[in-house]
Amino acid sequence: MARPRSFDQDEVLRIARDQFWTTGYAATSVDDILTATGLGKGSLYGAFGDKHQLFLRAFEAYCAGLIEAVGRALDGPDDGAYERLRAHILAVTDATASDVWLRGCLLAKGTAELSERDPAVVATARRTFAAIEGSLTSCVAGAQRAGDITPDMDPARLAGLVLAVLRGIEALGKGGSSPESLRAIADTALALLPRP
Repeated sequence: MARPRSFDQDEVLRIARDQFWTTGYAATSVDDILTATGLGKGSLYGAFGDKHQLFLRAFEAYCAGLIEAVGRALDGPDDGAYERLRAHILAVTDATASDVWLRGCLLAKGTAELSERDPAVVATARRTFAAIEGSLTSCVAGAQRAGDITPDMDPARLAGLVLAVLRGIEALGKGGSSPESLRAIADTALALLPRP
């Protein structure tokens, strides 16, 4: 009879996620993960499979958490939708500006590094971006119904624009742009949303 596992898989996934997030997929060795988690090879492989399978589990868990966090931030009644959208854009900008290690977003980092050769990463990234864009679209549509954004533009197109601006802010932040520059971009994007 197999011995029960004596470690917390969620905690190991969190530690592995942080290792991949900090050093990237290719630069993270199995030995790095073993050192960070304190597990032996047999335990790691028995619970998670190889390095790629471990990365996919950590990446998918990160993306699921991101989808949930964005949905939570943007969901609510039409009244207040614009303020939730504004707060979300500024929160992403502030989090990016305060990222002193320039780790950026694991979704962006993993996708940029692996999308050319890893269909599983591409599929997870597509689902994640689609879900985030869906939350943004719902929020923009709510702001339109509340009269805080003019109704003459397709909410999905505006949401796509906001998503592109947020991804751009994250990329510029990872490249070392100043907090003031990132905030100016966010403020400009908000000013360009069609208000009545």
